[in-house]
Amino acid sequence: MADQPQTLCEGKYLRLVKRGHWEYAERTNAGSAVIVIALTPERKLLFVEQFRIPMNAPTIEMPAGLVGDLDAADTVEEAAKRELLEETGWRADEVKVLMVGPTSSGMSNELIAFVRARGLTRVHAGGGDETEDITVHEVPVDDAPRWLAAKMAAGYSMDPKLWAGLWLLNHDPDGSPA
Repeated sequence: MADQPQTLCEGKYLRLVKRGHWEYAERTNAGSAVIVIALTPERKLLFVEQFRIPMNAPTIEMPAGLVGDLDAADTVEEAAKRELLEETGWRADEVKVLMVGPTSSGMSNELIAFVRARGLTRVHAGGGDETEDITVHEVPVDDAPRWLAAKMAAGYSMDPKLWAGLWLLNHDPDGSPA
């Protein structure tokens, strides 16, 4: 049995803990996170651009957010629909949880779910809430890998999970067609 965790430092949203010789971070305000793979009726993938303080750089991401930060009874599906609408202005009629796994298993106990959104309808321009400054990008699905590579070459911080999201757009986690 592993040692009991020892809290080293605690902030408003994160806690640094040590278990045995290992130090890692825990979220204190949410149970997990969700990444939304969303394709518009015009076959454009939705990406969001924002400056991320920890990276000290602009990032390109798929719409994403925390599960349970606003309501402990929040579900992955509810959080996915809420974050997609808030960040991009698109509403999804349905979302399907594809898989859940660790974001960085050596550094954090946070879990993240990949969700595929279907039946999208434009509701507003997006851009996030009052604490966010988000630019929405709608990129033709066939151009997405090249567009992402160009953004990376231009100095944007890119999460490798973006490429997993591209694959999961058309495949279920077992490799079968979506």
